[in-house]
Amino acid sequence: MALLELRVDSQWVDYNGHMNDAEYARVFSLGVEALMDAIGLDEAGRTRHGYTLYTLETHLCYRREAHEGQALHLDVMLLDRDAKRLHVFFEMRDSEGNLLATSEQMLMGIDSQAGRPAPFPADMGEAVEALPRAEPDAWPELAGRRIGLPPARR
Repeated sequence: MALLELRVDSQWVDYNGHMNDAEYARVFSLGVEALMDAIGLDEAGRTRHGYTLYTLETHLCYRREAHEGQALHLDVMLLDRDAKRLHVFFEMRDSEGNLLATSEQMLMGIDSQAGRPAPFPADMGEAVEALPRAEPDAWPELAGRRIGLPPARR
């Protein structure tokens, strides 16, 4: 699902001449905000429901450099969900469709007044179900990875 389009800001470029690693995280954070808007948790929805999303965990994979002024396109796919959580996978691509980075995230639904996890509001269910969804046996190649060194060869 096409979620967000923006360009690499000059302030995001580091001493190596490309987008700093922290700025990739910023773009994916903006993607979470766009996802919230798409499922009815824009500012009005957060106020009406007294509900928001928190990011519990994220796994960012850097694939290619992004440069000042370059167009960025963010897509999202639902990997899994339960009553309170969304397991999502974002892809950041350039205007030619090249994969620049991915971010796999676990998002938790939160009752804003209580500051505690809570089930999604009932009217959000349809919007969540409308998200593109990966079949359990057909996740994107970069989803579900763990970080670590490969076993040493003897």
